[in-house]
Amino acid sequence: LERLTNASKFTSQKLSSEGFLQGVLVEISGEIMGLYSTNLNSYYHTTLKVKTSGEGRLVIDPRKTIEFLSLLPVGDIELQAEETKLVIKQGSKSGTFSLQKEGDFPKPPTLKEKEVGIPTTLLLDTIGKIFFAASNDEARPVLTVINFIAQDGQMVVVSTDGFRLSLLKLSKSVKIPQMLIPRDFLEEISRHIKNEKEVKMVFSENEKIVRITTSKEEFYTRLIEGEFPPFEKVIPTEHKTRIILDRAELLRNARLMAVFAREFSNILIFEVKKDTLIIKPKTDEGVDNKTEQEGEVKGEEQSVAFNSKFLLDVLNNSSKKKIIIEILRPDAPVVFKEEGVEDFIHIIMPVRIQT
Repeated sequence: LERLTNASKFTSQKLSSEGFLQGVLVEISGEIMGLYSTNLNSYYHTTLKVKTSGEGRLVIDPRKTIEFLSLLPVGDIELQAEETKLVIKQGSKSGTFSLQKEGDFPKPPTLKEKEVGIPTTLLLDTIGKIFFAASNDEARPVLTVINFIAQDGQMVVVSTDGFRLSLLKLSKSVKIPQMLIPRDFLEEISRHIKNEKEVKMVFSENEKIVRITTSKEEFYTRLIEGEFPPFEKVIPTEHKTRIILDRAELLRNARLMAVFAREFSNILIFEVKKDTLIIKPKTDEGVDNKTEQEGEVKGEEQSVAFNSKFLLDVLNNSSKKKIIIEILRPDAPVVFKEEGVEDFIHIIMPVRIQT
């Protein structure tokens, strides 16, 4: 049930796809049962030990099978494959499932390149700080990635959707090849690797594909090809206002004011005063929704406006006690940092509003 559920995450969700791409290939050889699934961009593979009296290949619809298995009590099951159906039995309970035509089911390519071991905590921390800034717009695939770059002797990981950007510098000892990995792939596998101490990564230049292997499963994805935006140009090199705030309190205040901002394009306004930040939604004149938060302010008093979703994303994905906000001017990119953390920055493009 666990492995079939994982396999189903990598099947094709497009109704126009070949039927077998919406299924899971079950391949039995000796005492090993392999499960394969793919949407042609990503692949999944795992194996289970079984007691068997034959060999074969069949493609099953995972959705109904998963629902049936999830309602059975814990214990062994028996699978009986016939020409057009699969029967699953457990004691007096049995379910019959139609098989899909196998077609030319594509398996993941064989990769012979050297594996690199990566601590799971490092990969999860990287994904957690970076993934939310990548785009979901498939019309611009180069913005739907997490970009791994070798730069100045370091590994730099960056993502952007054109309105915000997350950048993280990793230790020089991390050996991840330079590549553009789809954000949704890394986000999905982050759910599968939490109990692993280390995962193995293989990058194939010829196949333009990367494989991440755990102790039980293999996850493959094709890399995105294209030119990642020249993100260095949007990173400010100076600021005129710097404010240090309690992150948890800022998150509460931003959520509070976001309630009112929904009716006005989700825009929140920050007014930086001496030792105080005033947060208010963009609303009609005469409406006085606001909250104040004390902070350590250095520099000029300024006002800047944000998309509340972007603000909440960066605050929700930070774990530090203090957040630092650096502002150059109301129409320039605003930098968010975590106090005491030198290797991570997040940038949000402000919203222009009439004052």
